Amino acid sequence: MANTPKSFGRKSIRATMTPSSLMDEVPDLAGVWQARVITLFPDAFPGVLGESLTGRALQDGKWQLHTHNLRDFGLTKHKNVDDTPSGGGAGMVLRADVVGPAIEAANAHSKGRVPVVYMSPRGVPFTQKMAQSWARCDGVTILCGRFEGVDERVLEHYNVMEVSLGDFVMTGGEIAAQAMIDATVRLLPGVLGNADSAVEESHSNGLLEHPQYTRPATWNGRDVPQVLMSGNHAKIEQWRQEMSENLTQTRRPDLWAKRTKPEK
Repeated sequence: MANTPKSFGRKSIRATMTPSSLMDEVPDLAGVWQARVITLFPDAFPGVLGESLTGRALQDGKWQLHTHNLRDFGLTKHKNVDDTPSGGGAGMVLRADVVGPAIEAANAHSKGRVPVVYMSPRGVPFTQKMAQSWARCDGVTILCGRFEGVDERVLEHYNVMEVSLGDFVMTGGEIAAQAMIDATVRLLPGVLGNADSAVEESHSNGLLEHPQYTRPATWNGRDVPQVLMSGNHAKIEQWRQEMSENLTQTRRPDLWAKRTKPEK
């Protein structure tokens, strides 16, 4: 049915000859973090988000995913969504009178504090701090761009935040959207088995994570650092802190500079 979003989330499980799918329509769950994705390729979702911890949390109703097919808002019998750039130039641009109604439809389902963001190579860089901020919201609405981009008037009218996955250009925003949703969902209560994992990992405190080791104690002539085998938790914590600081200074001097820069 046109203009109806696909939803992914908690559903009953029963014996059937039909393969199980997260594509079925499900009602919104009250008080559950909602991700809404406006895209020309709704079948790309949930993708990797339906696997592992995020997939299990999706099935358990700890968060929900809804896709809004941009083609449903297309114009004419051909459902056109784009047109040539004003002023000339290569490529095509997503039309304001297509994207606008799509955002309106997504917003009609949103409750509480739900930022609207656009996957854009010219946007502000996505960071762990941003993921933490989104996790504290009631959800997020993501517009996945295609072609040369989207009419600027849409971004201005809806106060859309442009966010970039990195200093490179992709064919569309779907992969970036999945990456950002994954980074956010894993911070929601109950998604990670061990809540301390989110505290100790890279970028959570402005540092890269320390090296990790496990069994066997010796592998290919390389030993697990003796301090990690000592049982002295104070020394282990000190070692991990030193390793995090050393790695950050060496590999990400930009992060180290931000951490050590005195506040004005």
